[in-house]
Amino acid sequence: MTSPAVSAVKDASTEEINSVVQLIERAHDAMRQFSGADQARVDETVTAVAWALYKPENARRLAEQAVADTGIGNVADKIIKNQRKTFGTLRDLMRVRTVGVIEPDAGNGMVRYGKPVGVVAAITPSTNPAATPVNKAMMALKGANAIVIAPSPAGWSSTNDTVELMRAALTKVGAPADLVQILPQPVSRNMTRLLMEQADLIVATGSQNNVRAAYSSGTPAIGVGAGNVSVIIDSSADLDDAAQKIHASKTFDNSTSCSSENSLVIVDDVYENAIAALERAGAYRCSATEKDLIEEKLWVNGNLNRELIAKDADIFAERVGLAEAAQSARFFLVEEEFDAESKFTDEKLSLVLTVYRARDFDHAVELVTDILNVQGKGHSCGIHTGDMSQPVRLAEEIDVVRVLVNQAHTFGNGGSFNNALNFTLSMGCGTWGGNSISENLNYRHFINITHLVRAVAEDKPSEDDLFGAYLARHGKD
Repeated sequence: MTSPAVSAVKDASTEEINSVVQLIERAHDAMRQFSGADQARVDETVTAVAWALYKPENARRLAEQAVADTGIGNVADKIIKNQRKTFGTLRDLMRVRTVGVIEPDAGNGMVRYGKPVGVVAAITPSTNPAATPVNKAMMALKGANAIVIAPSPAGWSSTNDTVELMRAALTKVGAPADLVQILPQPVSRNMTRLLMEQADLIVATGSQNNVRAAYSSGTPAIGVGAGNVSVIIDSSADLDDAAQKIHASKTFDNSTSCSSENSLVIVDDVYENAIAALERAGAYRCSATEKDLIEEKLWVNGNLNRELIAKDADIFAERVGLAEAAQSARFFLVEEEFDAESKFTDEKLSLVLTVYRARDFDHAVELVTDILNVQGKGHSCGIHTGDMSQPVRLAEEIDVVRVLVNQAHTFGNGGSFNNALNFTLSMGCGTWGGNSISENLNYRHFINITHLVRAVAEDKPSEDDLFGAYLARHGKD
């Protein structure tokens, strides 16, 4: 553990330093008490913490509190998120071993043992002040680790209540409550940085400033990249099915998810029919004048306006000054040609969806690449199509970790019951997005592995086995 005397956070107060040091000490003590827990014991604690949020009355109360505290999203969808993500993650975690022997000798003389990584510093965003802390806590506890949550100041109250529920759940099953802790209020940048310095692993979800700070802290860190999902509708798509899925995904929790569609790229020969299908699904097609109004008010001094992001559609339409018809819509289409300097090319955290018209599929692939080069490279993209060769091309040509096919992106990208991605609220984006992982955050990132290695029968090929084909073709010179 880093001592206060050698902290790199030069302007931290003594009170801030002592507060973080005490949290880390309590976390290590809790881990010592929990040391030796077998898989059944570990799984019991994970299940207890999961139930703390999944329990219907808790899921609702924390959803209501999150919206009241942050003004972001909506209660009904946050209830679903609290329960669905927790349930899905628990499913994934109950299917794997993480402590003791996690992989027996399969005949190669190798046995793998899972061990804790230590105290996890979890940086969590205001968009999901209950679901993300529980999601990370479940994964950390699955590895018999302790976790300290560093919430967004705007979501501290909601996250603190969530942490208290988790601590009570741990006590109920006889586990140390200090396996889960939270930075005290007021959460400061200094305290968060001190926590990152002194933890054994950082998992940062939220702003890219937080992710960069995590990677520069000197502590092993896992961060996530910026979202800015683009989805193609190609000529062979079922347009009404695509529109319904895009509607469900774009409007979920008022577009707070990093997996929410931010741009649609529609191939020319189905463009107007696709727009009509989107309108039937609840979209409002903005005029050029209304586009200007949105641009003027959604961004203030170059930054997204907190008075408009993640707001209900009627509130957004009224505050921006859209036509009365827009107030009964569910989301808003803004059409434009690609311009790397346009704000509409970025992630919008609102019910605004930028729409691009592609000449053909080649142009659609080009547009998605261009958009991701502005923001979101490495994260994900999607396609609605009846031609299964098209998504293969996206996977081969576009630098993203996830390509979703004929799915509601928000529901599929972070894990689903009908695809193979594991449930998570933190999506790695590979080196393309400045991240150390190129998959969904999962239990494997919360364990160290010891390899017990015994000698087995020699497995040594001949020189001819390895070099024969090369030498026959190119010679020895």
